[in-house]
Order: sequence, then structure tokens, then C-alpha cells
Amino acid sequence: MMINETLVLKLLNLTLFCFGLGALASLALARRAPAARWTGHMLALLGAGSVGTLAVAGLAGGTAHWTLSGLLPFGGVVLGIDRLSAFFLLIIAVGGFPASLYALGYTRAYESRHSLGAMACTWNLFLATMTLVVLARNVLTFLVLWEAMSLVSYFLVLTESDHAETQHAGLVYLVMTHAGFACLLMGFLLLAHATGTMDFAHWRAATASLGASTRHAIFILLALGFGAKAGVIPLHIWLPQAHPAAPSHVSAVMSGVMIKLGIYGLIRLGFDWLGIGPAVWGGAILAVAAVSAVLGVLYALMEQDLKRLLAYSSVENVGIILLGIGAGLLFQAYHLPGLAALALLAGLYHTLNHAAFKSLLFMTAGAVVQATHTRHMEAMGGLIKRMPQTALFFLVGSVAIAALPPFNGFFSEWLTFQSLLLSWQIPARDVNLIFALAIAALALTSGLAAACFVKAFGITFLALPRSDQAGQACEVSWVMRAGMALLALACLALGIWPVGVLYALQATIFEMNGAYANLYFDWKTVVANPPFATVAPLLMACALAALLAAIPLALRLRRGRTVRRYYETWGCGRALQTARFEYTSTAFANPFKRVFAFLYRPIKELDIEFHPESRFFVRTIAYRNEVRSVFEEALYQPLIRSTQWIAEQARRLQSGNVQSYLLYILIALVILILLAR
Repeated sequence: MMINETLVLKLLNLTLFCFGLGALASLALARRAPAARWTGHMLALLGAGSVGTLAVAGLAGGTAHWTLSGLLPFGGVVLGIDRLSAFFLLIIAVGGFPASLYALGYTRAYESRHSLGAMACTWNLFLATMTLVVLARNVLTFLVLWEAMSLVSYFLVLTESDHAETQHAGLVYLVMTHAGFACLLMGFLLLAHATGTMDFAHWRAATASLGASTRHAIFILLALGFGAKAGVIPLHIWLPQAHPAAPSHVSAVMSGVMIKLGIYGLIRLGFDWLGIGPAVWGGAILAVAAVSAVLGVLYALMEQDLKRLLAYSSVENVGIILLGIGAGLLFQAYHLPGLAALALLAGLYHTLNHAAFKSLLFMTAGAVVQATHTRHMEAMGGLIKRMPQTALFFLVGSVAIAALPPFNGFFSEWLTFQSLLLSWQIPARDVNLIFALAIAALALTSGLAAACFVKAFGITFLALPRSDQAGQACEVSWVMRAGMALLALACLALGIWPVGVLYALQATIFEMNGAYANLYFDWKTVVANPPFATVAPLLMACALAALLAAIPLALRLRRGRTVRRYYETWGCGRALQTARFEYTSTAFANPFKRVFAFLYRPIKELDIEFHPESRFFVRTIAYRNEVRSVFEEALYQPLIRSTQWIAEQARRLQSGNVQSYLLYILIALVILILLAR
């Protein structure tokens, strides 16, 4: 089906009109908080819906090219759409539409404390800049929009800037995002200089003649810049600080959508702009991916802050996505285009899946935080009785992210496993070893992720309330639950009916790489590299549904006319159960802390205060057992200390003495004259 270019341009104009009007209307109504909240977020909702329509048009083959020559130098503002851009527009819509709906109810709690007009304005600008980033088609357009997206998201992170924790998170995010931008700037300028053009469309043909050292330098710089935005280890340090600090609908889109633009850049870099590269590129991406996946979930397991746990889990899932991308680059380097396309398809499918289930989890976490006024899981518990629908949505997200059928995480991780297992077709033992380690990392990550979300759901929603706030919690507004319900349905649909997405991804990869994935699929069956491995998602879902329905039916038939009796849980000899009997988050994670102590390097402190008259009676016990961040201590703290030392030395040059400044100028002039000779 061919889509008229005029229709695509109209959809793009409609999208920008909705977001632009939403931003302006929010500011105009800033003094009327309810009106600003509803108007701004409703227009963002319409804009996100328009983005989804534009994505469908692009995936169906619609193309467009839009140039505004007067706005920027070196070619002006150049926008365009292809199938890869359209797929990432779909991800923006999947995250942005339900988040905008959710924000209608969620931001009501900010009316008396913050400007809802400013919040709604920056929200519209955030969605608009992300949309335009994936449509950018030359260097300056991309960099300007990338920086605008980063700055707008920075202001959203600082929404609750009256908290010191939020200010620190914003500072770390600002530093890391601009460090990544500096790498992008250098990489893009080097690539533009080497190819003689700033237009993305001409890079693939021009880079084939570049020297190996130039291509390596470009790849490293751009991979660092995009990796910092994606949150790969060790560039992840901003992510577990900024995501929890932001409002929950912002956290959902930052984690579910924004970090995927780093993935978009890496795919453009490895499969489009630089053409077929050496195997070392894919090997490096695969190694970083494996480390990010394993360490991300290990740090998530230790967290007691619910939103920080989800943020570390995003590091893990970015690692899983990059396993597919790294494998694709390696297959491409060894001229196996069908397997390269299969691995890339697995990575892209998991990118879409993560946008759905991680956005859902952050929204449910936001609902819990709004109801209990805490992010600390040890102060929650028992919420399944007070917030049953939120608990159900969190359970759906937990099952999906743990890669259990019939939800979407299972299918994309299955595809990733199959693409990695097919590495035996590469005739290089060292590469096969890298793949074997990646398979082991993915298997370990899958098991640890299941344990992590057993902890997250169990400690948060089950047993008895551990605080008065948890005991008084109630269900959130219907509009927030509607946003969560949409994502829960998306997680189920993507898991049991992947056919439509697979068709779109096959066409997307073929348009970019000229090869279809080694994959057969119909309405009920998916076969990887026929006949290597087969899965039937829809039939599996039907079998699980039948089993779940058969169990209570069988119990009812067996029980007959027996009477059900209700009785309190056994209290170990005590008359009344209390929250102190419950398993804690710390206790649940302690076995993992012991096994991986070489990584966590926990700090243990025990302070016992005895009764002044007898040491047989203890007055208080204070116990501290915290884990440490290896990368923060080994990499970032020495870097910060070195930067501070250099700054202190530089301050000595700023004496305030005019004669000293004239001497500096004279020295600089002498050096320039000598160099000119």
C-alpha cells in the first residue's frame, strides 16, 4: 500500500500543531491550574495520537521530505521519514499517548505546589522534540533537536526542585547528557568533514572509502554519545538518579521512550551511516550489552526505592536490546545478512516491548507513590487490597519484564536467544566464545529479573501494611488507571499476536539493509531460521488460559459440597500477626548480596547500645548493610576529584591583577607568532 507524501506531511503538520498549541495554551492558562492541566495534556494526547498515525503511515511505506532553508545554516532544517524513523515514532506514541492520559490525573497533586502550565508546556515540548529527533536528516538539525530534547527533559526532572535530591539528580543528568552531546558533536563533525557532506542520506556511500582509523574514531565517539543517552554501563550513572526524581509520567517516557533514541542512533550508526563495519564493533557492543544486562538487574535487586529499582531495570533491558544489535553487527561483518536481520529484529522488538512494560511499571509505581507518599518499599505492603487494579497492572508489567508467557517480554527475549544461538554459523572461535558468554549473560539476567520483580511485587503489594500511609492508601483516579490499562493490553497483545509488528519490522530492516530476517511466521507460529526453533505465542496463551480456568474448576468439582472456612494465618505462637513478621526487601535480597559480594562490596555496620546497668539488656540496635557502586567509586569519584584539582589550579591564574592578565596576553601573542613562522 502506497501512502501519499502529501498525507504524511499533513500528519506531521498536525502533530507539530497539537504539540505547539498545547505548549502555548498551557502557558496562557498558567494562572488557572485546572484549565492548564486539562488543555495542555489533552493536546499532548492528541499530538501523541497523531504521532501514532504518522508512524503507521511511515511503516506502510509513506515517505516525505521537508526542508526549511532559512532557519539553520548548512542546509537549514531538514526532516524526513523512512520505516526506521516510523518505527521509533510508534515507540514514542506507545509511551506518550497513555502517559499523557495518565498525566491528566497524576498532575492534579501538583496544583498547589508547582506551575501546571509550565509542566504541561514542557511536556508538550518533550514529546515534540523526541518526534523531531527521529525525523532529522542533517547534522545541525539533529544536534539542535537533540540538545532541545535534553534541556526540556532536564527541566521536567527538576519539577520538584525544592528537594536537594532532585537538584543533585538534575545536575548529574545535565553533566552526563552534555558529555554525551560533546561526543556526538565531535563524531558528527568528523564524519561530515571526512565525507564532505552534512546530509545523512549521502553518508553510507561516502564512508566506504574512509580509512580504518577514521571510521573507528567516528564509531567510538558516536557510540559514546548515543550510549550515554541509552544508559549503558558505565555511562548509566544519571539514569537511577534522574528517573526517580522526575514525576512518574515523565519517568515512564524517559525510561520507556527517550533512552530508546540512543538505541536509534546506534542502529543508524552501525547499519546505515557507516555501512558494513569490522567485527570488533559488534564484539564491543555485545560485550557492553552483556555487562549492562547483568549488572543492571543485580543493582536493581538491591534497591529498596521502587522507582530506582525500575530505573536500574532499564539499564538491564537496554543491555538486552544491545545484545540483538551487537549480534546483528557481528553477523553483518561476517556477511550473514539474514541472521543480521534476525538479530536486529529481536533488538527492535524488545525496544517496543520495553516501551510498553516499563512505561506501565513506572506509571503503577507513580500511583503507589502518590497513594503512600513514599518510594521506599519497606514502608509499603498490603496494597493489593487497597489498590487492586493498580496491583493487577503492576503484576502484568512484572510478568512481562520477567519474560514469562503470554506477555510480550517472553517473545522478544526468545527471538534474542535464537539469534545468539545461531552464532555457530560464524567460522571464528573467538567470536563464538563472545556469543557463548552473551547467551550465559542473557540466561542469568532472565532468572535474576524474575527474582527482582517477585521482590518488587511481593514487598509492595502483598502481606500487611508496614506504615500508616500504606494502611490508608486508596485507588488512584480512573484516568490514571485508564492509561495503565492501555499499556497492560499492549503488553498482552504484543505477546500473543506479534504478526503485525513482525511484518512491519521485516519491511523496515529490508529497507535499511537489503535483507529479510531468517524468520517464518503466520497467525499462530513463528519459526526462527527455519527449522531451527519454533514458538506459537497465541496457542501458548490459549493453553495457559485453559489451564488457569481448569484448576479452580477441578478444585470445585473435587470439593463437592464441603464448606470453606476462613481462619487467620498461623502466627508462630503469637496471638496476632503484625507487619514485623513479614519478609523484608533487605532479607529477600540478602542471598544475592552474599553470592555477588565481590561486586557489591557491602558496607556492614552494627551499633548496639546496652542498658547502662546491665549488658544483658539491649536498649537499641542499629544495623547498616549497604552496597557500593563499583563504577561510581572506581571511575566517577576519581574523575570528579581530578576535575576539582585542575579547577583549583586554574583559579590561581585568576588573581584579579591586570598586569598578570596583560602578561598572559603577551605570552599568547608570542606563542602565536612563533607558530605562524
